[in-house]
Amino acid sequence: MLGLPALALLFEFSLGRIDMMDMIHPTGEWSARLMIFAMILSPLVSLLGAQKWLQWLVVRRRAIGVAAFIYAVLHLVFYLIDMGNLDDILAEWLAPGIWTGWAAFLLMLPLALTSNDRSMRLLRAGWKKLQRLVYPAAVLTLLHWIWVHNSYTAALAHFVPLGLVLLARFIKKPLIPLTPQGV
Repeated sequence: MLGLPALALLFEFSLGRIDMMDMIHPTGEWSARLMIFAMILSPLVSLLGAQKWLQWLVVRRRAIGVAAFIYAVLHLVFYLIDMGNLDDILAEWLAPGIWTGWAAFLLMLPLALTSNDRSMRLLRAGWKKLQRLVYPAAVLTLLHWIWVHNSYTAALAHFVPLGLVLLARFIKKPLIPLTPQGV
């Protein structure tokens, strides 16, 4: 199911309805959407309780996160093909919209590589700490989107719900308890 948007894009490309350049934005957008979706699940459980539908999604969160990375890989591949050569890639390397995308991708790489049961066993508590790299990756993805498209609208439409749910979770569960424990 998570691969259906990619299959639809590839099908449209194979028919000649869209070109390589037109595959860059949708793959990046799907990557961001799936990253946000994976990130929003724990705060929703915290806010709404252990609903069956949420638990079903939480069990599949790693698959959603890996799918986000696969879309990021597709996004990168289509970008590299569109750029055509290393000189052009390096020429825009330091542009804010470009380096933020590369940095987000590099942060997502260890997350994807360790999103398996074996890595969880080997890394133990370190696995969860490593997975927290998704937060700076999400911020970099947001900045990448804003700066590449020179617009806040679509990027914020996708990221504001995540921000609101994280904020609501923080407000509901403050870092410093307001009342003493056990009272």
